Amino acid sequence: MTDITTGELPVAVIGAGPVGLAAAAHIIARDLEPLVFEAGATPAAAVSAWGHVGLFSPWKYNIDQAARALLGPTGWVEPNGDYLPTGAELVAEYLVPLAATPQLSKAIRTQTRVIAISRVGKDRTRTPGRDDTPFLVRTQSERGEIVDHVVRAVIDASGTWETPNPLGQAGLPAIGEPEAREAGLVSSPLPDVLGRDRAQFAGRHTLVVGAGHSAANTLLALGELHEAEPTTRISWAIRGADPAGVYGGGDQDGLPARGALGTRLRNLVEAGRIEVHTSVTITRLGITDRSATSATSIGHDVTASDTASELIVTGTTPDESVSLDVDRVVPSTGFRPDLSFLREIRLELDQSVEAPTGLGPLIDPEHHSCGTVAPHGARLLAHPEKDFYIAGMKSYGRAPTFLMATGYEQVRSIVAAIAGDQEAADNVELVLPETGVCSADIGSSCESTSAEAGVEAAESDSCCDSPAQPVTLGIPSGLEHGRSTTVATD
Repeated sequence: MTDITTGELPVAVIGAGPVGLAAAAHIIARDLEPLVFEAGATPAAAVSAWGHVGLFSPWKYNIDQAARALLGPTGWVEPNGDYLPTGAELVAEYLVPLAATPQLSKAIRTQTRVIAISRVGKDRTRTPGRDDTPFLVRTQSERGEIVDHVVRAVIDASGTWETPNPLGQAGLPAIGEPEAREAGLVSSPLPDVLGRDRAQFAGRHTLVVGAGHSAANTLLALGELHEAEPTTRISWAIRGADPAGVYGGGDQDGLPARGALGTRLRNLVEAGRIEVHTSVTITRLGITDRSATSATSIGHDVTASDTASELIVTGTTPDESVSLDVDRVVPSTGFRPDLSFLREIRLELDQSVEAPTGLGPLIDPEHHSCGTVAPHGARLLAHPEKDFYIAGMKSYGRAPTFLMATGYEQVRSIVAAIAGDQEAADNVELVLPETGVCSADIGSSCESTSAEAGVEAAESDSCCDSPAQPVTLGIPSGLEHGRSTTVATD
């Protein structure tokens, strides 16, 4: 492999979501060749999974500049900059046309999962000549075919949608959680309660776990479902002692749709539509067959007869044990990065949040929430492995406060560095809306293109039981702060 000229090789991009496609667009703008690997059947497959949910930020913050340049010659009509799109609209009106441009369509490999990355002929222990050795990216197709690709650089923008945080304590799954997930009794983090997943929730008892915007979206959808199906019951469990932080900044929020989200949720809670359980640490999920008189062993074999089963969710609070009989659990507890296929790459990660070391302290949710991250690019995102970068939501590790526009500036800087234009890579600028107030619980998010996001655009104010009022509860997201300001519950 010594005859390979690294400069002639493509740049690999993992993930064809908003940030991955933006990275590919910047690669093309630098006269380099992108090679984009997407595990899903279509580009932006993860965004499509939460397409029923809306973003907090309007179109003007959601379109990358290099992507706009590719779309212009195709006759693409840019959406109204002040409109708040849903995930489905983001895909249909921006990401699908972008992926279909002549330059990108030939570069994208769908149904192709990256299973390992290394250097050609060198594992992570080999140092001599490492920086000048091409990367080896091993992929597996949906049919199981394994192929090795040789590339000059790698940008991992694979997101975190497929690796949600567990429901249990201490970062571990609750006892019985894997079996409950396998049985389909623990849903995706953002189920389509009013659409394709309606049958799972209508007339049933759902427990939503988490204190972020994803939880708020699901709770609001369940509240609407209750209006149509009055036998639908809603419970909400959070680790904190007070749900007020989730309600956010109301009309003080720089992104009005996000403020309205919290106001609507508070109204539902105060009306008694949602039963709130605070300071809860979930310890066990037990499957129980409705035809039986007692709970079965959590380790039992799951069969078709379990389709009529429900869950017993057990937990603790500072004062007592709790046990809830529910039909479904929605795990709105945030996400974490999948680092399993990076074993042969020399990474340097923050010990707390698993973000690049330079970025970690700026986004640690113990001390930070939305609005206080300085613009950052290739230097802060670099690892000891030259020309390897993690970008987008995955770059934030376990921290929840990622904004799509942040990812666009990340990849602009990263691609400039890969192309050898260090001056452009270091000239990092990012203008974001004032982010008002947002939650600091582990499940929170300003907005996430890989998982968590907003509020239905057309309903931001119209669904409130009363006009939105100023809300002073919560955490001002323009200040340095975070979970360290609250009392730990686990």
